[in-house]
Amino acid sequence: MSDQPPGRDAIAAFLSRDFTLYSLARLSVIIGAEAQALAVAWQVYQITHRALDLGYTGLALFLPGLLFILPSGHVADRFDRRTVILVCYSLQAVCSTLLLLFALHGIHRVMPIYSVLFLVGTGRAFSGPASSALIPHLVPKEHFVNAVTWGATVFQMANFAGPALGGLLFTLPLHGRLSGAALVYSFTLVMLMCFLVLVGSLHVRPGRMEHKAISVDVLLAGFRYVWRTRILLGSITLDLFAVLLGGAVALMPIFAVDVLHAGPRGLGLLRAAPAIGALLVSMTLTWMPIKHGAGAKMFVCVGIFSVATIVFGLSRSVPLSLVALLIVGASDMVSVVIRSSVLQLATPPQMRGRVSAVNSLFVGASNELGEFESGLTAQWWGAVRAVVAGGIGSLVVTGLWAGLFPSLRRADALSSESLMQAELNERSQEVQKR
Repeated sequence: MSDQPPGRDAIAAFLSRDFTLYSLARLSVIIGAEAQALAVAWQVYQITHRALDLGYTGLALFLPGLLFILPSGHVADRFDRRTVILVCYSLQAVCSTLLLLFALHGIHRVMPIYSVLFLVGTGRAFSGPASSALIPHLVPKEHFVNAVTWGATVFQMANFAGPALGGLLFTLPLHGRLSGAALVYSFTLVMLMCFLVLVGSLHVRPGRMEHKAISVDVLLAGFRYVWRTRILLGSITLDLFAVLLGGAVALMPIFAVDVLHAGPRGLGLLRAAPAIGALLVSMTLTWMPIKHGAGAKMFVCVGIFSVATIVFGLSRSVPLSLVALLIVGASDMVSVVIRSSVLQLATPPQMRGRVSAVNSLFVGASNELGEFESGLTAQWWGAVRAVVAGGIGSLVVTGLWAGLFPSLRRADALSSESLMQAELNERSQEVQKR
């Protein structure tokens, strides 16, 4: 039984000052980043009118995660995670300033934009593992799952507000150079400044978690741990393939312009719809957390995500497309909370940076590389066929993974003890089969 008053369990994580400040910081910076992503996508499509060039924006963001996966995880475990985050987001502020300058000077080439996105991806490559590994330091152990749920809620609130604000700012009837993309990038820069101030005021100082000197063995420890731990391997790779195949975010400008004829504000609504669905579910999960059958619920929700993606691809109606995207976001939120909890609870504290780096690579592959895959297949087959085929592929992967990773499917409560017990049971069954 919880010793918190009724209703306080739902906001238990916010009893910790640092978690509250960090949540406000993430809310502001993600709103700015989502608004910026919309402006970049619209600007690139206006310059080239090619689906493949939209895909290259995702590739530019993904490549640094691939290149720096080993050092980024080691940095998160070797140095103070808060300091790493501050340095990385200072780089993001420089990048937003460059995008602002490009917009003010009316750039008509995409290569400078891709170069800046590569720098943005570099900052994310190092900040991602540090940010993920920082969360357990901000709240007591018993409030961790609540913190993960609220973290996902904050992310979706920002995902809802960011694209909507980005679309609104982009289309404001202003005159002069500080309009359109330039106005959006200015807004993003302000949000980054708020983030740096809030994170700079955190009391927590995690310090060094890994005391071994850098070596190939230390750098590869995260990969080895994930490979040995089936429940982690299944969770991370399910997200990789399901979202890699089923993602349609990169193609939304095409659907907004050529399929649904909805314009920039329509694009903002399409980008915000998954976040609205996810937000509704995440708020529900803060009051009614997942207590049992976590693994099975995750697989069911990934299947729903895949079917909703197919419906979106086939839709020619704005309302139906919005409903499909609401369901995409709602179903994905359940699996996000479960996967995020599994990632930290099934990993020792001194390994969380490197394991989070491995996860960041796979998340980046499913999101940014998924955008490239979507742009490439849309260039070959057309946007509609690409999204529908991806949704079908995601559904097939979900069925295969349910059979290949029984420990993940049978995972019950979101606790270290329950998750490791499911892992031990699978290993025991494998030994008996031999």
